[in-house]
Amino acid sequence: MIQSPGVPMAVLAFLCAIGPLVFIHEMGHYLAGRLFGVKAEAFSIGFGREIVGVTDSRGTRWKFGWLPLGGYVRFAGDMNPASQPDAAWLALPAAERARTFQAKPLWQRAIIVAAGPAINLILAVLILAGFAHVYGVDRTPAVIGTVIAGQPGARAGLQPGDRIVAIDGQPIAAFSEVARYALIRPGEAVTLRVARGGQTLTRTLAIGTVHQRDRFGNAYRIGRIGIGSGEPVLAPVGLIEAPAAGVRMTADIISGTLATLGQIISGRRSIDELGGPIRIAKISGEQMALGLPAFVWLVAMLSINLGFINLLPVPMLDGGHLFFYAIEAIRRRPLEPQVQEWAFRGGLAAVLALMLIVTFNDLSAVGLWQRLAGLIG
Repeated sequence: MIQSPGVPMAVLAFLCAIGPLVFIHEMGHYLAGRLFGVKAEAFSIGFGREIVGVTDSRGTRWKFGWLPLGGYVRFAGDMNPASQPDAAWLALPAAERARTFQAKPLWQRAIIVAAGPAINLILAVLILAGFAHVYGVDRTPAVIGTVIAGQPGARAGLQPGDRIVAIDGQPIAAFSEVARYALIRPGEAVTLRVARGGQTLTRTLAIGTVHQRDRFGNAYRIGRIGIGSGEPVLAPVGLIEAPAAGVRMTADIISGTLATLGQIISGRRSIDELGGPIRIAKISGEQMALGLPAFVWLVAMLSINLGFINLLPVPMLDGGHLFFYAIEAIRRRPLEPQVQEWAFRGGLAAVLALMLIVTFNDLSAVGLWQRLAGLIG
């Protein structure tokens, strides 16, 4: 087992991974706002007290906050959490009011809000497209090459030469899709459609649960069927086809994230597996220790998650604003300020509760609770 990187390396890797992603996310908001003539009063990387900053000729304050766990763009007129017009906004001079966020039509406000998560997803697509072009993509057919005795596949009667056509009704084209489907569903019962000798058979099995530790000592619970592929097939990807490959890979990762989130909500997966900044810093340091390609891959994963999470319809997040805009488009008028205010309070409470949970999990992952128990004992 390789020793995990020290705290300085983990912190450096965390800043190198999260800092640029936050900057790109907020830059998406900023550029979209600038496109539609909205004045940006502040562009901050990090929260809290300003460490260093500079004001440009447009009156935007570019600064770093002391808590590097996110960032924000404050547009002119953002005087309340719901970004709704109020007395202070109405008191602004007409020319200045025209450059505020609230003065813009609904579709422009929606684009400004969506631009942050969108640019994170676009970055991930470009990174994964680069990996596809450099390393190729796995096109190994979903044909079973080996069946491990005593494992779920063998108990279900799977045989070498069988082609897996579908799992739980989801079409399967490559063997990697079988592995990816099973990986996040340990212990779940699934139904396979298998092509064998011109016939299509149906087999039901319970995916096995495997507990693993990586080279850094991190423990994982993953699903395995107990089958192997035939000869691997790695297909080259040209520059023209690479973006499409990046989009497919990004969509697969988001699909897996949605499935995992559904498992946590339904109780099929423990909430203990959620991680926060400390765990991200630990993993960032580990991936940096493995080399640049592994670290860049992690950046792509984090960028996908940053974009995806911000699109969730939770007040306080970009997706919450977009949800309210959708309601406004349907009703032809915004929700009442009191309703939005209570919704944002609930969203803030939910975000804070989630932060407490992931921080507890993070401290457990680095062994703090075990060390304290040892001291007490």
